[in-house]
Amino acid sequence: MPETLPVEQRHAVSIHHSTPENLGERALGRSVRGEMTDKVILLVEDNADDELLTRRALKKTGVKNEVVVARDGVEALDYLFASGSHVGRDPAAMPRLILLDLKLPRLNGLEVLKRLRSDERTRLLPVVILSSSRERRDMLDSYGLGANSYVRKPVSFEQFVRAVELLRSYWLVLNEDPPGIV
Repeated sequence: MPETLPVEQRHAVSIHHSTPENLGERALGRSVRGEMTDKVILLVEDNADDELLTRRALKKTGVKNEVVVARDGVEALDYLFASGSHVGRDPAAMPRLILLDLKLPRLNGLEVLKRLRSDERTRLLPVVILSSSRERRDMLDSYGLGANSYVRKPVSFEQFVRAVELLRSYWLVLNEDPPGIV
């Protein structure tokens, strides 16, 4: 497929160019491996070391999606709602997955989650809390506000890579987006 085509047209060509071997996967709008790589992953993380660790783990596990990083809760909401520094971004183009830390400056992860779930445009987006917090209250509040999953950041890189591999397998390969999520 020519690299000069816009992303939208490349995706359309991919869907319409089916072979007997990949018909089912391509009909679902997925690549041959089963992942949708044309949608971004929004990583909401203020710690540069944790951001680097997450990016390395995603790369090591074969994730091809673009990773957009928001360094605080306000920036995450600006990205999702195409406001602030993200004015002009297509607000209909939502991320495939949001990896959300809890302990964030300006607006914490629980407040971000509350706002996501209260807005019709974002209430069904998959949100995985990716936090080092071991507080029972954080976990209960996260699920209570509508988090889809809560994953504690493992201490070792090898454990973290394994956790990211499991996240990739479920959220980017097996899980089906709700109808209407662009």
